[in-house]
Amino acid sequence: MADELFPPEPWPQRVTRVAAWAAGALILLGCGVLISLDVILRAILRRAVVESFEISGYCFAAAIGLGLAFTVTQKSNIRIDVLVQRLPRPLRQAGDLLAALALAVVALALAWYCLGTLAQSWRMGAKSISTLQVPLVLPQGLWWIGMFWFAFMAVLVPLQAVLKLLSGRRGAFDRLVGGLRVADEITQAGVPTGGDP
Repeated sequence: MADELFPPEPWPQRVTRVAAWAAGALILLGCGVLISLDVILRAILRRAVVESFEISGYCFAAAIGLGLAFTVTQKSNIRIDVLVQRLPRPLRQAGDLLAALALAVVALALAWYCLGTLAQSWRMGAKSISTLQVPLVLPQGLWWIGMFWFAFMAVLVPLQAVLKLLSGRRGAFDRLVGGLRVADEITQAGVPTGGDP
């Protein structure tokens, strides 16, 4: 019973959660320190020493894919399912699965085009136009890794859901790709639902 209420988290979901937290820490702490250092050095030396804007952009791009993958595992993407919640369970599950598969197609397309951008930068030996002259394959490689992981999770989650459905575990299917009810969204947001506010 406890296993059904709190099922063990599969390793891809664990990796995604840890990577999203690491990416968030990189953005908040790493970029915050760089920007602060840049502001202080500009005030003292009257010129840019640390290219914080450029580096922050690279960090942000790398974190996007990891954040998108985490969104897939948490079902935090925007869904308008006012009507879907009123459908009979088989139709609702078909709609949930169709939505998850549509997201997987979009994620695969994004990863494919990101790989094309990375390959083009590699062929051209492209570098940033700033004073850092960063080879663009470095930040674009990190960006593509994030987008690849997003695509991987967007494909894996519906596959996991179908396997749960075929084994008769409808609750597990709903936890993977089903729409969140209002109470679930409130709980996910960390808002207390009962007792003292």
